[in-house]
Amino acid sequence: MRTLYAKFAVVTVLIMMGSFLLSFIGSNLYYQQKLKPLNDEKNTIVALGIAQFANSHPELALESYFESVAALGYQLYTVSGEGGESYYGSPFRETVISEGAIEAVLRGETYHGMRDYPERTFVTGFFANELRNTIGVPVEHDGVAYALFVRPDIKKLFSEMHMLFAILFGCTILLSLVFVLAGTKYLVKPLGRLTAATEQVAAGHYNIKLERGSKDEIGKLAISFSRMADRLGHEEQMRKEFISSVSHDIQSPLSLIKGYTGLLAKEELTREDKQQYIGVVHDEIERLSSLTKQLLLLQSISETRQLMKPELFDIGKQITAIARQHRWKMMEREITLGCDVPDTEIQGDPNLLYTVFENLLTNAIKYNKRGGSIDIELKDRGGDIVVTISDTGIGMSEEQLPRIFERFYRGDESRTQSLPGSGLGLSIVKSAIILHGGTIEASSKLGEGSRFTVVLSKSLAKEYAMEQ
Repeated sequence: MRTLYAKFAVVTVLIMMGSFLLSFIGSNLYYQQKLKPLNDEKNTIVALGIAQFANSHPELALESYFESVAALGYQLYTVSGEGGESYYGSPFRETVISEGAIEAVLRGETYHGMRDYPERTFVTGFFANELRNTIGVPVEHDGVAYALFVRPDIKKLFSEMHMLFAILFGCTILLSLVFVLAGTKYLVKPLGRLTAATEQVAAGHYNIKLERGSKDEIGKLAISFSRMADRLGHEEQMRKEFISSVSHDIQSPLSLIKGYTGLLAKEELTREDKQQYIGVVHDEIERLSSLTKQLLLLQSISETRQLMKPELFDIGKQITAIARQHRWKMMEREITLGCDVPDTEIQGDPNLLYTVFENLLTNAIKYNKRGGSIDIELKDRGGDIVVTISDTGIGMSEEQLPRIFERFYRGDESRTQSLPGSGLGLSIVKSAIILHGGTIEASSKLGEGSRFTVVLSKSLAKEYAMEQ
C-alpha cells in the first residue's frame, strides 16, 4: 500500500508539473500573439509623450527632465546627433543596440524593439533588461537631434509585486504538495483496509467488518467486499456442514454393512438370522445408492441447464399420479388426503418436476402426525400455475425456515433423527424449480404443520427450448 501511496503522490505531482508546463506554454503563446504588441504600443505612447514634452519646452533642462522621468520608473538611453550618449535610471543588463536602429531614430523613425524582440518565453520577453528591448523615438531640443530609447524599469515598478508573487508561488507549491500527500493518504487508506481484509479472507477469516461511511466507488467496493466475505463465510460453513453430513451419511451405512457382513461370516447363524442380516445390508446399500443419486442429481442441476428436457405435459395428472403412488403410505399412518388438482398443461421437464412434487409429498407424509391430513391444490392463473402442498405435521420454527433449502439441513436433530432422510430433497426441489424459472416459498408453525407454495411459468420452458 505504501507503493500505491507513493505512486499516487508521484503521479499527482507529475500532473501538477505537466499542468504548469502546459499553462506556461499557453501563456507564452498568448503573450507573443496578444500582449507583446499591446505592450509595445503602450510604451510607444509613453515614449512619444516624453519626446513631445521635451520638444515643446526648449527652455527645459533636458538632463534634469530625463532624470525625473527615470525616477518615475523608467530606464532611458539617449544618443545625440553629435555622438554623445547618456544613461538615466537603473543600468541596462545589456547595452548592445545596432547602429542602424540609432540612425533610423535620428532620422525621425520610431524603433519598436519590444515588438520585434525575438520570440522567446514571456519571462525573457517581458523582463529582459536589454537596450534593444526598448522603444526608440526622435527628440529635438535646442537645435540638437537626439535618439531617445525608453523602457519601463520592471524591477522598480514591480519590486514589491515580485516578492508577493514569489511568496504566493512558493506557498502554492508547498501547500499543494502538502494537500496532495494528505489527500492521497486519505484516499489510499480505505484501500489499505481492503487489502488487509483481502489477506484475512485469503487466510480463511470471513468475519470482517469494514467501515461503510463513504458513498463513492471505494465505499461501494467496501460494501460489495463485505457482502462477498459474508457470502464466502456462509458458503464455507455450508461446505463444512456438507462434508460433515456426507461423511456421516456415508459412514453410518458403511459401518452397518461392515458389522453385519462380519456377523454373516459366523457359521452358527440360523437361516432366519442370515436373511435378516442380508436384508439390513441390502437396505443400507439402497440408502447409499439413493444418497449418491441425489448428490449427482443436485450437482447436475446446480451446474448446467443441459439436464433439462422440456416438453408439453399435464402437470395436474402427474401430481395426481404421484399422490396415488404414495396412497398406501398415507393409509398406513391414517393420513387423509385432499387433492384439488385439475388437468393443466405446462411446458417443462416431466422428470425434474416429478422429483419436485414427489419430494414435497413424501416430506409431507414423513413429517406428518398419525391421523393428520395433507392438502394439495393447483390453481391456473393464466400465465402461471400455483401448487400448494399443506400438512398438519410437526412443523418448523422461525429459525429453521430460512435454512430448509440448504444441503443436508434437517432441522432439529432431536425431532428428526428417527426419520430417514439425507437432507438433500428440498435442495433438489429448489434447484429444479429455479431451473424452470419458478419460485418456492415455505411457511410453517411449530407443532401445527407446514405449507409449500410452488409457482411455475407455463411458457418459460418454451423460451428455454427456443434458446437451445
